[in-house]
Amino acid sequence: MYAFTLDKPASLADAQKAAAGGAKPLAGGQTLLASMKLRLSDPGTLVDLGGVKELAGIRKEGNALVIGAMTRHIDVANSAEVAAAIPALAHLAGHIGDKQVRAMGTLGGSVANNDPAACYPSAVLGLGATVHTTKRKITADDFFQGMFSTALEDGELITAISFPIPKKAAYLKFNQPASRFALIGVFVAQTDGGVRVAVTGAGNGVFRHAGLEAALNASFTPQSAASVKISADDCSADLHASAAYRANLISVLTQRAVAQLA
Repeated sequence: MYAFTLDKPASLADAQKAAAGGAKPLAGGQTLLASMKLRLSDPGTLVDLGGVKELAGIRKEGNALVIGAMTRHIDVANSAEVAAAIPALAHLAGHIGDKQVRAMGTLGGSVANNDPAACYPSAVLGLGATVHTTKRKITADDFFQGMFSTALEDGELITAISFPIPKKAAYLKFNQPASRFALIGVFVAQTDGGVRVAVTGAGNGVFRHAGLEAALNASFTPQSAASVKISADDCSADLHASAAYRANLISVLTQRAVAQLA
């Protein structure tokens, strides 16, 4: 690990000032610290967001749940308010990684990192959430821009994410056994604007599947989902699974999610 300076602000204003000055934000550290240990990252200065109390918490605002960026996975998983409003989101959070990861990992850190196999991005995109930052509000459809890439600008921090409460939602994933990341994860939501289907683990980043959404908006049944041909051309292949296997998993998990909600 390279030498670095650690800044520990107690307020969002001080954290924002440090980030604007070039410091690298440290949320849960589940990816950043590992890359630093391997000397793949040399941030120079870290700004630890753990002491900024205003960045954590869960509250209901109208027909949405607003979850602070520094809210830990375990707190989302154990929240009675999340379980009542969006049980699929609580389920998702409760199955990220292992106990240690859930105790330290944060919503904002996961979404800002945008790992192509992470679970949270599928919930943000599948529910049509809004990402609140120190500068603006960004819709989920505009936020994710490919592998480890988002619409965030230098020095811009996620402060919270607003999740519209759906009529129904479900998240199913097939774990990669060693990492417990999603080999494929599918988030299906019936929203006021129609059915949304978000897929993670398949390629360069989370994406909505237009074919599945169209079919399920016409008929919300497992048979309708099964009728959609999932192209392997949009899926990645590696030592864990072929592109064709991942494509088949998208179909199977979508069918199971719909059956769960029917």
